[in-house]
Amino acid sequence: MKITFVLILSVTATASIAAPIIPTAPGTAWRYNMTQEADHGLSVPDARPDPDGKIRATVVYRIEGTENVDGKELLKFEMHRAGVITNTDLLTVDEHGVLCWARINLDGGFVKFTPPQPMISMPLKRGASWNFEGQAGDLKIQQHYEVTGEEDIQVPAGKFHTFRIRSEQTSPSPMTIDRWFAAGTGIVKDVTTMRAKNGDLLERISLELAEPPKVTDRPEIKLEATPKRLSVSFAKDQFGKASTTFSSDTPKIYARWQGQRLRRGAKVRAAWVAENIGEDVPPDYKVDEASAIAESPTAHGTFVLSRPEDGWAIGDYRGEFYVDDLLVETVKLKIIK
Repeated sequence: MKITFVLILSVTATASIAAPIIPTAPGTAWRYNMTQEADHGLSVPDARPDPDGKIRATVVYRIEGTENVDGKELLKFEMHRAGVITNTDLLTVDEHGVLCWARINLDGGFVKFTPPQPMISMPLKRGASWNFEGQAGDLKIQQHYEVTGEEDIQVPAGKFHTFRIRSEQTSPSPMTIDRWFAAGTGIVKDVTTMRAKNGDLLERISLELAEPPKVTDRPEIKLEATPKRLSVSFAKDQFGKASTTFSSDTPKIYARWQGQRLRRGAKVRAAWVAENIGEDVPPDYKVDEASAIAESPTAHGTFVLSRPEDGWAIGDYRGEFYVDDLLVETVKLKIIK
């Protein structure tokens, strides 16, 4: 699973500072400017890519009270984006640091960390480091954190003196996290980069604090804004314009898919179905299918259909896309002369 958006919001400079590690009043919120980029195929509910191919949006990380899990009272941090709660982190905060005990994902699935994941280990100082080796649900996680130094940085909320923390994840997939923490304010910048095992960029998400934390009302939740698990399209070229009509002599048809909230390891399957192409072929005949395994919640891929020797049969078709054998998207297509 993707270990991102866990924003540990404030740390003390040393153990000798008596100030609370983070503000914990219900309703405290941190507003961030978010930039999301990947090698191609992004599709999110709140924005379209800018000319540079990046998606920019505003997110709010807010304390929505507490939740009792296994008899332990945990702070409930919600990440809001475009009317959707993308994830909820259940944390404890004390003088020793910040632990993530569990996470609730976009689908409402509950993922428990065993042991709890140390997001911040006190005291923070140059050269300090810690590891997390444990389970997140059924996934094995291996991460190493190190405080690489102190930096003064400028973000939209102002200028802050921060500790910079670098995290390297080796399992279940390569990921790096760079975070800048300011004592008494919290995280002011966060850059998470996920890559495939071959080194290709899967996704990079950057957050910058837009205004200091304050108590606010809960953002409005828009149920209709919940993104699809899979966005799909067909085209004559791998990176070409999407289309639903193709000529019978088209050499190849590319079926492209982009995940939004997939389970890591989920099976993505596409079926090419002939609905009505003549008397010799029964209705709803499955011509071909292919499948792939998602490496990340935002994994993407392309299935390629090659033209038969005598050309595509003219008629009506559809593409069916499944996630773990559940039909999630259907696209109607036509082959014309």
